[in-house]
Amino acid sequence: MRRELLRSTAFVRAARRMVKKNPGAADDLRATLELLSEDAFHPRLRTHKLKGPLAGSWACSVGYHLRIVFSFVQFEGREAVLLQTVGTHEEVY
Repeated sequence: MRRELLRSTAFVRAARRMVKKNPGAADDLRATLELLSEDAFHPRLRTHKLKGPLAGSWACSVGYHLRIVFSFVQFEGREAVLLQTVGTHEEVY
């Protein structure tokens, strides 16, 4: 089931900052977002539920160092993915 991706302003800001620092990460991010839309639990994404202050959110991997934090929400009567932030492990957790 394909899910729509909803980008929060925090996600957009973090993605711009990340791509500015590391232009090579743009292609990885684009490919990961496409895969996340197609299948949020694809093994390559290593999707996992978060605990503690981020309980209720999920995270997936963009390559080795980067993570996307997101949650599943309802949008126009369908399940969608709300992208919350992107960054290194230390930046997002």
